Amino acid sequence: MLRTKEGDRIGDPESDGRRRRSADSRRRIIEAMLELVREGDISPSADAVAARAGVGRRTVFRLFSDMEGVYREMHAVMREKVAPVRDAPLVGETASAKVHALVDRRARFFEEVLPLMVAAGVHRPRSTVLQNDHALIQRELRNILSELLDEQILSNREMVESLDMLLSIDVWRRLRLEQRLTVAQATSILHMLVTALLPA
Repeated sequence: MLRTKEGDRIGDPESDGRRRRSADSRRRIIEAMLELVREGDISPSADAVAARAGVGRRTVFRLFSDMEGVYREMHAVMREKVAPVRDAPLVGETASAKVHALVDRRARFFEEVLPLMVAAGVHRPRSTVLQNDHALIQRELRNILSELLDEQILSNREMVESLDMLLSIDVWRRLRLEQRLTVAQATSILHMLVTALLPA
């Protein structure tokens, strides 16, 4: 009979049940980590995670032997959670109208992930997983923007770079956390700056 790398027999009801329980515990641990980070704890302790997830402290260490595994699964769960916002259609007859629609979508997206991005920024210098995830997200965001722009805008390198910077999580973080603006105020400022940048 085939076995998993843990030695469980494939197709064995007891082994299958054990794997399902482990998968469920892993998910609860990741959800607990995400909740704690959202609440402002950028480095939750194993005890805090275990308590929030409803599992034993030993289970946390058994299922996650290193932080890279935790970061990898947190990233996957977050992508799943924000998919409806990330994939919302951008409606508009012109490139300018679509960029303004992108402002609204990014405001929702960035607000959803802001606490996690702040925490990731603290740990990124020591994590290959977080560095790779960050690079991937930046490429995806830039590609989405580029696909909306017409040839006139794309031919202006300074304008493209300005839009890419303006519609970044870094600018959103400054507006929301350092300048302490509301979501509505921060979004309004982005719309105003986009209007000033784009050709009439």
